[in-house]
Amino acid sequence: MSFLTTDDYKAVSDAQTLEVIHQSDEVNRERAERYAMEEISSYLRGRYDMAAAYAALGLQRNSQLVMITADVALYHLIAWLPKRMGFEIRETRYKRAIEYLENVQAGKASPDLPPLINDDGIDTGIAVKYGSWNKSKYDY
Repeated sequence: MSFLTTDDYKAVSDAQTLEVIHQSDEVNRERAERYAMEEISSYLRGRYDMAAAYAALGLQRNSQLVMITADVALYHLIAWLPKRMGFEIRETRYKRAIEYLENVQAGKASPDLPPLINDDGIDTGIAVKYGSWNKSKYDY
């Protein structure tokens, strides 16, 4: 089952783009979604459990993640079309999505995604780590 549904695209595209989606090959759409998921994961993987985020279903999915994934997938899907119909708006939305992902990466935005937890149950996606070495004693 795919992370995105056809209804998810309705929130980020116009009727002409939806028609392109319906007429496009299902394999191409799924390929574009996989590309988008990997591209987004490459920005967020260091702090968030992206496998868990993309495994969520229905209303448990993060709305921002759904929107950004749809935008990036449409950008890749429309890039394959002849004459790149409707490419300008897709490029603008793609750039906004990447800008948002860069803000998350820099710690300026914080989406509600599952944190990256190691085997010991410790959140390893914390942006700032703290602590110190053991105190040194220089008694001669």
